[in-house]
Amino acid sequence: MTITEDDIKQALVTWGNGKIAISKAFEEGGIEAAGKVASANLDAYYGYNLGPVLFKPTMASGEQTFRPTKAGALAYFCGHSSEYPRDNGFAIMGWRAMQHINSATFLQGDVAMWMGWIRLTNRHGAITTVDKSFGYKKDDTGTLRIVLHHSSLPYQPPELNR
Repeated sequence: MTITEDDIKQALVTWGNGKIAISKAFEEGGIEAAGKVASANLDAYYGYNLGPVLFKPTMASGEQTFRPTKAGALAYFCGHSSEYPRDNGFAIMGWRAMQHINSATFLQGDVAMWMGWIRLTNRHGAITTVDKSFGYKKDDTGTLRIVLHHSSLPYQPPELNR
């Protein structure tokens, strides 16, 4: 049940492909279709079957900054939630490609962590880069699950006045 570097690389590709699939489902079938794809993605590779997932979305604030439940993650990915009215739907923004840039990976048995940048490209060619950390654990069936998902915008220091 040991997690390998290849497992992490595949998990990152799977995560990116999931966001692309959610975006395409939204464009082709609306919010209901996107919600079904997003829910299936969360069930397939997030660790809600193990307990709360430590999920901090990029664009969340206040009491809704942290999302340890599947419902909170689903709202962030698809928006359109009365429970999370500030969510615009990160995963329905027309994503077409994802690139991950590794900073470091920690591997120890059935637990691993990854940190780096994720670059998502939308259908118009615009690129969004986010700082990302993922924590992984293999469940009893050997499936790699995301148990920590932290995302933030890269820090933009103020210009120095000289």
